[in-house]
Amino acid sequence: MSNLILDTDSYKPSHYLQYPPRTRNLFNYLESRGGEYKKTVFFGLQYLLEEYLSRPISALDVDEAAEFFKAHGVPFNDQGWRGIVWDHNGFIPLKIRALPEGTVTPTSIPLLTCEATDPKYFWVVGWFETMIMRIWYPITVATLSYHVKQDIKKYLNETADDLSGLPFKLHDFGSRGVSSRESAAIGGASHLVNFQGSDTVVGVHLANKYYNAGMAGFSIPAAEHSTITSWGKEFEVEAFDNMLNKFAKPGSILAVVSDSYDIFNAAENLWGFDLRQKVIDSGATVVIRPDSGDPIITVNKLLHILDNKFGSKVNSKGFRVLNHVRVIQGDGLSPYVIERLMASAKLAGFSVDNLAFGMGGGLLQHVNRDTLRFAYKCSAIERAAPLEYGEATYWFDVYKQPVDDPGKISKKGLLGTKLEEGKFQVTHRDDPANLLEPVFETGKILRRQTFADIRKRAE
Repeated sequence: MSNLILDTDSYKPSHYLQYPPRTRNLFNYLESRGGEYKKTVFFGLQYLLEEYLSRPISALDVDEAAEFFKAHGVPFNDQGWRGIVWDHNGFIPLKIRALPEGTVTPTSIPLLTCEATDPKYFWVVGWFETMIMRIWYPITVATLSYHVKQDIKKYLNETADDLSGLPFKLHDFGSRGVSSRESAAIGGASHLVNFQGSDTVVGVHLANKYYNAGMAGFSIPAAEHSTITSWGKEFEVEAFDNMLNKFAKPGSILAVVSDSYDIFNAAENLWGFDLRQKVIDSGATVVIRPDSGDPIITVNKLLHILDNKFGSKVNSKGFRVLNHVRVIQGDGLSPYVIERLMASAKLAGFSVDNLAFGMGGGLLQHVNRDTLRFAYKCSAIERAAPLEYGEATYWFDVYKQPVDDPGKISKKGLLGTKLEEGKFQVTHRDDPANLLEPVFETGKILRRQTFADIRKRAE
């Protein structure tokens, strides 16, 4: 599965035969055409470049691809691919310009552009659409996470004394809910552009390794149902007590799933009576996690029970902040449900400081390419003049304009993106104000970005 040539769609190999005579280059761009959000957070290109496009292909890769496509029933540019091995030591002759990662832009703005660096192999611009288009996933996860962060920030501004807890309000629970390990890694890292809490180890590792993050995400000791139910129903309080014995100390935080049998009895009697003084004396913050039922009803009821048992302080905004305990909701969440949970807590007089959220499939899996309507389109083609007219080459605009779908009209020309008077605008590739900087050329990564810088841009 490591053969870069085979990472394409079946109709791509025949395309080199379909372009006009004397074609020397193609110019493609990638954008979000709109969708569920009006802004996007650009992220994930550096991983794609380092993990895939910076690796050369070999003659053996060409042999394998030639055999595959012959049996597959489509033409294969054997001479062209062997030429890339010979002329460029197997490195793909592509030039990619892109926005700095972490940049927040409106939709319908070019995020990256591609062109060939060798006219003999202009067709590689289209060949790698399949791979490059997959950047929709990290951008979409980072964008979803970003917008949830803006919602949480709004409610914290309204109900909390400060924003110190914001980086840990949305925790990534999504590793087991995605289609592959790599999806978990890419999506998990994308979420960490906006937050610092994660249980998706491979996502934290990707951010550390490919973006020099140091340690991009953090977690805490937490129970799962098996570690509670293994004690037996009649010994549930002993299971909770064990969590305190092992992990509760001054300043620590631990999370305990408490709905194995009856979340309200656990809050009212086990945490709120049997273990109440031990929780207080420990100096720890115990985060109680429901994992079933209607999130709005359950969390609202829990806040009232815990306030009655542990008490609360009224902050400067006039909202109650629980003593010693918090609640994390990690089941059935979407951006919409999170917003409703916060609105419900606010209406009941509780600060959003009392809440944290854990998203799994809703964060990393319930998205697709159409969430932000991503497209990678050709917007210009360079062609040489007929031989009798000399060596001149010319760029021509390319675009699509389907009569029945104005939303799919594509851009034309050599494109770039600029920021003018605080607004992102489409510009020409060669405009000195073009923010799409060269990041990759024929196997070489030209610009590396740190996770710290990416987070600053997104913030």
